[in-house]
Amino acid sequence: MREAPVLYSKYARVWIPDPVDVWKSAELTKDYTPGDTALQLELEDGTELEYKLDPKNSTLPPLRNPDILVGENDLTALSYLHEPAVLHNLSVRFIDSKLIYTYCGIILVAINPYESLPIYGADIINAYSGQNMGDMDPHIFAVAEEAYKQMARFDERNQSIIVSGESGAGKTVSAKYTMRYFATVSGSSTETSVEEKVLASSPIMEAIGNAKTTRNDNSSRFGKYIEIGFDKNYYIIGANMRTYLLEKSRVVFQANEERNYHIFYQLCASAHLPEFKALQLGRADDFHCTNQGGNPVIDGVDDVQEMQATQRAFSLLGISEKQQMDLFQILAAILHLGNVEVMGKGSGNSSVSAQNHHLTVFCELLMVSQEDIAHWLCHKKLKTATETFNKPLAKTEAVDGRDALAKHIYARLFTWIVSQINKALLSSSKQHSFIGVLDIYGFETFEINSFEQFCINYANEKLQQQFNMHVFKLEQEEYLKEQIPWTLIDFYDNQPCINLIEAKMGILDLLDEECMFVVYYFECWHCSIYSGYKKSTHPCSNVEYQCEGFLEKNKDTVNEEQINVLKSSKFALLLELFQEEDKAPGPTATAVPSRFKVGRSQSLREHKKSVGLQFRNSLNLLMDTLNATTPHYVRCIKPNDHKSPFMMDPRRAAQQLRACGVLETIRISAAGFPSRWTYQEFFIRYRVLMKQKDVLSDGKLTCQNVLQQLIQDPDKYKFGKTKIFFRAGQVAYLEKLRADKLRAACVQIQKTIRCYVARKKYLRLRWSTITIQRYVRGQQARALCKSLRRTKAAVVIQKYQRMCAARRLYQRKQLAAVLLQRLLRGYAARLQYKQLRYEQKVVVVQRWVRGWLARVQYRRTMQAVVYLQCCVRRMLARRELKKLKIEARSVEHYKKLNVGMENKIMQLQRKVDEQNKENKELLERISVIESSSVAELKKLRPQIEALRGVEEDARRLNDKVSTLEEELQVTCEELEKNRKMVEELNEKNSLLKSEKDELNTMIKEQGQQITAHQEHVELLQTELYEERSRYQNLLTEHLKLEEQHADLKSEMNEHVSKLGRLGTDSAYSSNESEYTRCSEFTGSEVSLQGQEGGVDVALLLKLQRRVAELEQEKLNLQSEWDSREDLLQQHHAKELEECRRTVGGERDYEAQKRQELESDNKRLKKDLNELRASLSVKKGSGRASPGSSAYNVLLEQLSSVTEELEVRKEEVLLLRTQLVSLEAFKYKEAASEGDAGDTSRSPTLDLHELNEDGELWIVYEGLKETNRLLESQLQSEREHQAQELQALKAELQTLKEERDQQQQLLSHTLQLPKDGRVHTALQLEISRLTRHNVDLLEQMDKQDKTIRKLKKQLKIYMKKAEETDYVHVDEPIPENRVIEAMPEISILRKERHCRGMLEYGNDDESKLVKILITELKPRGVAVSMIPCLPAYILFMCLRHADFTNNDQRVCTLLNCSINCIKSVLKKKGDDFETVSFWLANTCRLLHCLKQYSGEEDYTKHNTAQQNEQCLLNFDLTEYRQVLSDLIIQIYQQLIKCMENILQPMIVAGMLEQDTIPVLLGPKPTGLRKRTSSFPQDSSFSLESLLKQLSSFHSTLLQHGNDPDLIRQVVKQQFYFIGAVTLNSLLLRKDMCSWNKGLQIRYNVSQLEEWLMDAGVQGGGMREMLEPLIQATKLLQVNKKTEEDAEAIATMCTALTIDISVFVYLSVHVCARSSLNFLLCSPQALLKNRQESPQLLMDSKIVFPITFPFNPSPVALESIQIPASLNLSFLTSH
Repeated sequence: MREAPVLYSKYARVWIPDPVDVWKSAELTKDYTPGDTALQLELEDGTELEYKLDPKNSTLPPLRNPDILVGENDLTALSYLHEPAVLHNLSVRFIDSKLIYTYCGIILVAINPYESLPIYGADIINAYSGQNMGDMDPHIFAVAEEAYKQMARFDERNQSIIVSGESGAGKTVSAKYTMRYFATVSGSSTETSVEEKVLASSPIMEAIGNAKTTRNDNSSRFGKYIEIGFDKNYYIIGANMRTYLLEKSRVVFQANEERNYHIFYQLCASAHLPEFKALQLGRADDFHCTNQGGNPVIDGVDDVQEMQATQRAFSLLGISEKQQMDLFQILAAILHLGNVEVMGKGSGNSSVSAQNHHLTVFCELLMVSQEDIAHWLCHKKLKTATETFNKPLAKTEAVDGRDALAKHIYARLFTWIVSQINKALLSSSKQHSFIGVLDIYGFETFEINSFEQFCINYANEKLQQQFNMHVFKLEQEEYLKEQIPWTLIDFYDNQPCINLIEAKMGILDLLDEECMFVVYYFECWHCSIYSGYKKSTHPCSNVEYQCEGFLEKNKDTVNEEQINVLKSSKFALLLELFQEEDKAPGPTATAVPSRFKVGRSQSLREHKKSVGLQFRNSLNLLMDTLNATTPHYVRCIKPNDHKSPFMMDPRRAAQQLRACGVLETIRISAAGFPSRWTYQEFFIRYRVLMKQKDVLSDGKLTCQNVLQQLIQDPDKYKFGKTKIFFRAGQVAYLEKLRADKLRAACVQIQKTIRCYVARKKYLRLRWSTITIQRYVRGQQARALCKSLRRTKAAVVIQKYQRMCAARRLYQRKQLAAVLLQRLLRGYAARLQYKQLRYEQKVVVVQRWVRGWLARVQYRRTMQAVVYLQCCVRRMLARRELKKLKIEARSVEHYKKLNVGMENKIMQLQRKVDEQNKENKELLERISVIESSSVAELKKLRPQIEALRGVEEDARRLNDKVSTLEEELQVTCEELEKNRKMVEELNEKNSLLKSEKDELNTMIKEQGQQITAHQEHVELLQTELYEERSRYQNLLTEHLKLEEQHADLKSEMNEHVSKLGRLGTDSAYSSNESEYTRCSEFTGSEVSLQGQEGGVDVALLLKLQRRVAELEQEKLNLQSEWDSREDLLQQHHAKELEECRRTVGGERDYEAQKRQELESDNKRLKKDLNELRASLSVKKGSGRASPGSSAYNVLLEQLSSVTEELEVRKEEVLLLRTQLVSLEAFKYKEAASEGDAGDTSRSPTLDLHELNEDGELWIVYEGLKETNRLLESQLQSEREHQAQELQALKAELQTLKEERDQQQQLLSHTLQLPKDGRVHTALQLEISRLTRHNVDLLEQMDKQDKTIRKLKKQLKIYMKKAEETDYVHVDEPIPENRVIEAMPEISILRKERHCRGMLEYGNDDESKLVKILITELKPRGVAVSMIPCLPAYILFMCLRHADFTNNDQRVCTLLNCSINCIKSVLKKKGDDFETVSFWLANTCRLLHCLKQYSGEEDYTKHNTAQQNEQCLLNFDLTEYRQVLSDLIIQIYQQLIKCMENILQPMIVAGMLEQDTIPVLLGPKPTGLRKRTSSFPQDSSFSLESLLKQLSSFHSTLLQHGNDPDLIRQVVKQQFYFIGAVTLNSLLLRKDMCSWNKGLQIRYNVSQLEEWLMDAGVQGGGMREMLEPLIQATKLLQVNKKTEEDAEAIATMCTALTIDISVFVYLSVHVCARSSLNFLLCSPQALLKNRQESPQLLMDSKIVFPITFPFNPSPVALESIQIPASLNLSFLTSH
């Protein structure tokens, strides 16, 4: 391609060839002028270079694309299309951007990353599902979606995906992900996914068809074509596999460093296992078929584990263990056959020893005759026209025959395994369409290329030709569609190369002709080729083939006698292999459709065909299949031979790009018009190149005029209907002009800005100068003012200083006078004080003397009084003693009771007598001493008086000391108090500190408890949310299963209508025996499906079996529960009886012990009283005194008795507590048995009886309680009587008023004439009767209410009684049992309180449901009637059925309504208006059932009239649950319908539309998006999205949906919009820019404004868009420093994606070298945050729905039914 020389100017970049990197970038340092012989270049490393040009044609090096096109996702969008541009673009995307997929026109180029990438999850699949191929970044899922969309949604044509590439390029992985995409998007109608089965076949096919080569450790040595079948609903129903050109020669020969097929090494590695002992295998080095490569081990591969994986895969595909062992037996026989040694020299002398061990094992394993095999290995049978004879073979011929037999057996075994896999993937359903996935080898070139490489490259030539034709077809369609003249493009046609191979007398024909001879010679065939053809090469590169061995490999003859010997074997699998050989058309192609099968005679002739002919036929069949489908191309590239991740070898990549046709596609695109832009895109991008006068109202005409001015050559562009087509290089030229224009504009802007900055600087300097002058002049004026102020201040200071001196002199004189006065006055005061103090002391002395005299007089009087009291008390004590002695005689019976105490009392009495005697003696001594002491007292009295005088003097002297001591003591006390106060304050301070610390700890603990409680509450809320979502998901799955069941039923009905009565009886009988728990209809369904073979009922049978198992488990659990309950009741009864017995015995024993203790207690009390009495008597008699020995002994006895009494008291208390607990248990037991009437044995009364010490107090308290109770009763009676009295007074007053009225009326009527009297009397009587009737009606209302309450209570009690007796699980509505058990109630109800009901006839129910539900149009009802009218009508009909107590009508009406709503939604589930209408009506019906249920939680919102209209007879709680589930189903269907409508609008409106025209992205849309194969609707915009949201909102409001429900719908809408937008942003690298972030933020603000306009802001609406808002902020922030990383971490709080990925995408390719630290910094800062493992947001999440109770203010009696509904058969009440 020759570029314009004007583009080769200074600083232009070009590509020059390089032997290492293939192409190297350089920059021109000097302009090129035509005629120059060299270019002056500078390489990227700074090296200067002179590039010589070819003097013959002066071909210039290819130009490099501008940076704007670096990293394009479509190679055809590049301005310069050539090999270095393609290599560089792929390298940038693969190495720098880590992107492995790139488009090249219709080809997807996939580079093997040699690393697992997280781009194949379910979220990525959902993101690509339903998207156009150009809307998302390149991906294998995009190609799969394109194929699926073309098959299912547009032309319904079969599709094929051709995956090709070198060995190790990733073909198998790409095919596997394609299969996974189809299985996920379309689903599978069978129990086991077809994808799983195909994936399970991978280990098998790799084991038997893959081998190690010099380039790949797991190279596929065959090609395969998998057809994935779909039914009419486009569900996967099955698959089929075809294989092509198995490399059989590898079985007997391997090159150096290569291996045989993996299965042989797996067998040898597992030879030590017991199940493989019979195969007699050893190491792989011991067998000739596995040791030729010299390296039987692959690094990192364990053949034993691989063998186990292969066996598991066999089992998963239904191949039994016996068949597996037979298969391994044949493989082991092939290994032993390779070790059979052929001996002999010369021609016809070969032989095989009969004692050869390997031959013996081979014959034993295959169960054939050893002699026959040994004979026919060295001989062959020749047939002539007349006779047949055996010919001995030479050694080489015998060895070739042995190897041919081994290859043939392995090929037949390979074919059998593939057929078994196809059987496992086969489906009984009819296939409607298919998508084929071709995993075939790419163009191969080795050092030695043999017959296999020849066939492989021949197949690639055919595929390349088909690809070229398809590319030209698409190009032609595009040109014709845009009405551009189609001109033929010169391209390389590989038809001559194909003719060289397959034409008449071509290479294959010559091979077949030479192979027809009995004796063929390689030299003859070689000469015939060179003599008949000229030199021809492959289009991609030169390949040299080693022709030796072509004839043998093409003929691939096998001795028929050897085959006959094998057919005579008794080995079943071996016979099956060769029986299939007779039926199969050839050994290399498998799974050929039935239309290509031929008879046995033709198959025998087919067996004689050569390998080349068979391969050509199978290849033609494949090409016919591909030509009948729409192809899609995936080219896999192997980046390097070292398997290093994300490393590219340019030479290997360029070689593969040339071979796979990518560069040829680029060349074809470059030859035409590769760059295609719409007129709008061109106008927006190149508006800067237009003048104002060039802009016209017609944009298309404007673009045409501008292009004619910019590009002079009209052949460089063409104008289509909607696009402008450019030739290669023209976009770069326009970009150069645009850049020059922008550069000139920048210079002009810089000039203007610099002028503005200079003027601003001058004005700023001028203003500064004026300001400085102003401040200087002000400073001078302020200095003058300051000096004047200082002068004035000095005068003032002098004045005030003199005044201060005079004042000080005056103040000193005044202080001296005041001091003298104070001293004189103090002296006078002290003199007066001394006088007063002297007088006060005299008064004190007089007070003490007078007090002493008064005390002496008091003592004397007191002694006399005491003496008199003693005499009187002695006399009274003697009298009391006499009385006690008399009483002692009457206490003899107490002594009988206290026999044990008599001796003690007698001893005590003796001791008391002895003590009395001693007391008498002591009294006598005391009297003598007293008489002597009186005499001495008289002598000492004068001495005492003298001492008293001295004492008075001492007291006077000590007064002064005492006063001083008191003062000292007061001061000490004050000091001590201060000290104590300080200590107390310190203690209080420490206490306060400790209290503060405790309070702080308590606050912290409470805070922790609060946070823990909040966390617990949040956890409970999340659990509730998860449980609700789990329940709704289960409900969704249940509804899906119901839909599938209904679909199966409908299909079955269709089959039944077609088949009629054929086979019904027999089929029913056969299925009845197998499925006894299924219904008759189900059995007929299963049998009919089995006969038809077109419907898969595995899911239905599985569900039926599961239901039967659940029912059986339910019955078992119920019986087990009943038995356990009976056992528990019996056990409880036994324990209760034993407890009663033990409690009764203990109670009797404790009662007896209590009585004994009480008697002992009474006895001890009496003894104690007697002792006290006797002691007091003896004290009175004066015979004992305290301190005597007898008195002490008595006290000791008394203390011992008291201690014993205390012990007894404690025992009594213990017994009382035990008795109280026993009585409490007895009371509970009696309460449980129902004996509540016997209150005489209550524990409270027994406790009162036992409490002897406080009996009177307890009785007193009881009397007080009784009095209080009686008083309260009396008070209530008084109040009641007062109320009755007041009522009677009111009634009396009304009677009096009536009497007065009657008298007035009577007097009035008497004055009237006779006729008037009668009329007036009648009127009075009517009014009286009316009032009486009103009263009676009020009484009836009260009775009705009481009857209603009693009925509800009766129903509740009956329900509880039934639940305790039995539970019927199968009954759907348990209320019916209660209703049926109740007698028929026929009560005349008042019409004025029972309005709001509708009655219909028995035959009108179907008509009612048909009009209200089935045939009702939501739009007419919503416009002309009140919202939710059908729900109100249904509820009013339900009220009448409840009013008449008709339970059957209630059930049928509700069930029929629910089923009809479901059927309507199933038919019109895609209509948003219908779904919204029935969502509102179903919610309203549910709210009505709650509002009129009579439950207090709901009736409190009603009016009095609505409460009177509550349901009377039925409890419809279970139906409320059914309606709730139906609302959830409708809501989920509404969300699904809404998402389907919004899906195509979101990306177009939120991402692609430029709502801010002034913002131009770095790339125009024409450079970003590739052309899709589907028509795209570009009319969607942000305005259309907002309009659609408004339409949704207005529809929901118009249908009367609840406000909370509308908020939930809007919240779900905004989550879906945010998730889809963010996912598309992540999957489109070209959208991750600053401008696009600003654009999206503006669009989000428009959505927020819509929320405010709609009045639904708040409630988490904006939070749904928060991840998208943060993503747009992330696009706009700087990403250069660590501070930027911290800002990103603090900003991205709602993003759950990998932030480093987003940061990487949002930075331009050229700036990524400085961003290595930013890829880890945000993740390091957010390492504690929990992130989602998914790369994308899950847009399929549906939040759990909640529908709070919303009562209706509409009165039922006010609802008017329009005549347009044709419901005249309804009767209102």
